[in-house]
Amino acid sequence: MENREPVISFEKADIAGGDSIVIYGLDMKVYPGDFIYIVGKVGTGKTSIIRTIIAENRLVNGSGTVCGYCLDRIREKDIPYLRRRLGVVFQDFQLLTDRSVEENLAFVLRATGWKEGREADNRIRDVLDAVGMRSKSHKMPHQLSGGEQQRVAIARALLNRPEVIIADEPTGNLDPETAEGIMRLLTRINKEKGTAIVMVTHNISLVDRYPGRLMVCGNEECVEKTVSAVTATETERKDQESDDEEEGKI
Repeated sequence: MENREPVISFEKADIAGGDSIVIYGLDMKVYPGDFIYIVGKVGTGKTSIIRTIIAENRLVNGSGTVCGYCLDRIREKDIPYLRRRLGVVFQDFQLLTDRSVEENLAFVLRATGWKEGREADNRIRDVLDAVGMRSKSHKMPHQLSGGEQQRVAIARALLNRPEVIIADEPTGNLDPETAEGIMRLLTRINKEKGTAIVMVTHNISLVDRYPGRLMVCGNEECVEKTVSAVTATETERKDQESDDEEEGKI
């Protein structure tokens, strides 16, 4: 790993959420092929890290590099080019409701500089094949289940062959069975294509079933921890809540 360049690198970076700093001194490196989870309670800065990676939030202090772009001095005109090298998957899908699946993907290709024609059509077909949605390319978003919409969102994220997929609570609005399907899909993309994945989630149990590196946010910091340490802490917390509940009954 020492010989590989990271696709995302933060060193002593202060991460802002709104007008205030929510994480101080972030150190994080994401290498090709990594699968990294960012976990933590609501308000601890998980999504602020994502917004900083895609240059939606400015880096306050320290250094940060994403796909070769320095976040502390990136020019406004370069931000769209940075984002073309990333694939972003949201919790609420963010599909255009007045366009079919195929038209949603074609819109993104046009917006990122592709010309209409066979090459664009082939790319749409390829990414829909990759997520198992080619047979539903003519459907409108409202005709799809939540899991199917998220698969289309992942296909959209793959269009420009990104170096990294950024997934912000991609299973948050899905039932457990559908969420498992999305996790299997992301894991397959990660392993087969070598695409790095950075995933924000509140569901620590996913990390047990789909192993990856783990960044934990809390107390104005975000640090890498072992899964076993976090699982043990979570178990202790639940045991304490159970004890408190029993004492309340007494």
